[in-house]
Amino acid sequence: MKLILKVWRQKNSSDKGRIETYPMENVSEHMSFLEMMDVLNEQLISQGTDPIAFDHDCREGICGMCSMYINGEAHGPDRGITTCQLHMRKFNDGDTIYVEPFRAKGFPVIKDLTVDRSAFDRIQHAGGFISVNTSGNTQDANAIPIPKDDADKAFDAATCIGCGACVASCKNASAMLFVSAKVSQFSLLPQGKVEAKRRVLNMVEQMDKEGFGNCTNTGACEVECPKGISLENIARMNREYLKASVASE
Repeated sequence: MKLILKVWRQKNSSDKGRIETYPMENVSEHMSFLEMMDVLNEQLISQGTDPIAFDHDCREGICGMCSMYINGEAHGPDRGITTCQLHMRKFNDGDTIYVEPFRAKGFPVIKDLTVDRSAFDRIQHAGGFISVNTSGNTQDANAIPIPKDDADKAFDAATCIGCGACVASCKNASAMLFVSAKVSQFSLLPQGKVEAKRRVLNMVEQMDKEGFGNCTNTGACEVECPKGISLENIARMNREYLKASVASE
């Protein structure tokens, strides 16, 4: 395939940034999107040009690092996948493809397509953990009976990889789907009940400090989430937050 790539280039966080045009030829439909970007970078390096910076690690849809905004969609024109799982067969010969970084106040651009998503780490540090009794009388987690429905919902929430597609897709740059997934992961299990109130209050407070917006129930986050995290988690977090707020007064 022949393609025209319109890629966002930005030297650093203070640079204004711009769209650069890169024509490509002989792009195989079997390439992943990141493999295509690798080929482009090899061409740029051979020309003595600075390669395009972008995040990637596992390339198996697990790490959540490949945060690209492709033709106006987080992770591109497919569902239930990350950018590294997007293949060029989703595009047609002669297509023009726009590639941009995730844009949100909480995700400042570092360089080109690379954004700083450490805000998610700080939100998790605020409450995404459980305290374990290490007195010697610790109960084996596998010995605690849990209703299967609760276990399944907790597991579904735990599949969140923190890629930030929910933030990139939301008109308010809300992180509530991510935060609610982390809250739900623990609130549904007995081990997470002890710190449930403090957890939801601290994580929501940190989310607001990071500059993420609020939820307006548009649903774009669930649609673009590569792991299909449900909006039900946001409803659960709101209930947990309300209960915790009343209890703390």
